[in-house]
Amino acid sequence: MPRIAIHSDSAPSAIGPYSQAVRMGNTVYFSGQVPLDPAKGELVQGDIATQTRRVFDNLKAVCTAAGGTFDDIARVGIYLIDLKDFAEVNAVMAEYFTAPYPARSTIEVKGLPRGAQVEIDAVMVVA
Repeated sequence: MPRIAIHSDSAPSAIGPYSQAVRMGNTVYFSGQVPLDPAKGELVQGDIATQTRRVFDNLKAVCTAAGGTFDDIARVGIYLIDLKDFAEVNAVMAEYFTAPYPARSTIEVKGLPRGAQVEIDAVMVVA
């Protein structure tokens, strides 16, 4: 089964040897997105809610490029540098998803690329 790279100009370009997402069959695997402004390539300034919205906007752009919507996302992985931000990230996620919600894990990490407070990846299944 071939690995097909997915790319959106409306999301930040990969900052390493990886694709924004890869489709294999009906499954799309999203690389982690940090809150980079796709036009400037710089980390957005602001609180955790602002950074999380930017991440979900970036993921949405890649999702659209892959031919899906957030309704097709089966799993989300959230990485936070501080779990005290858990409730705020939940509130922002609820702005982007509706029930039934995707499966999810949330993990506290020591650090993230570019000094981000949050990174999110996902898995989507499309027809």
